[in-house]
Amino acid sequence: MATNCDYFIHPSAVVDEGCEIGAGTRVWHFSHLMAACRIGCNCILGQNVYVDGDAEIGNGCKIQNNVSVYRSVTLEDRVFCGPSVVFTNVINPRAFIERKEEFRPTLVRTGATLGANATIVCGITVGAYALVGAGSVVTRDVPDHALVLGVPARLSGWVCRCCVALPPAEEGDLLACPECGDKYRLADGELTAL
Repeated sequence: MATNCDYFIHPSAVVDEGCEIGAGTRVWHFSHLMAACRIGCNCILGQNVYVDGDAEIGNGCKIQNNVSVYRSVTLEDRVFCGPSVVFTNVINPRAFIERKEEFRPTLVRTGATLGANATIVCGITVGAYALVGAGSVVTRDVPDHALVLGVPARLSGWVCRCCVALPPAEEGDLLACPECGDKYRLADGELTAL
């Protein structure tokens, strides 16, 4: 177990020797943190969360119940994973063929939200402040601030840093968030904060 005692671990959780846990982090019922995982400060890991060795979780992340964060998955700061989000790590698994050397890295950038029961196929990058709708299956990279929905997940719109949907836009449009007023421009298929 990490030497820093400025975090909370529920008595039913299992924390293997050698994982790093940041101050203010809370780990709840029946979770399991494997050796060599790294968890930042002020995170909340809900019931039955599994964090594999070498997985990285940034500061201020919230991981809801029944999520497994496997090896080669990196969550940057302030990522939200809804209940039962699924990460994969091999593109073509078979029970009788060992493919651990083929794990593909998955990156979820700062501030992104993954809705309940979303599946993130390995090798994907989910952009900063993107929103993956509940139940969506992400099979390709997601741009910053994108709203993606469906199976497979497709671009459905854009969201503000505060996670409010932005008005429909065309190339070159200037957008303002109806909630917080932040401004963005859509150019070359990417949304950029102004």
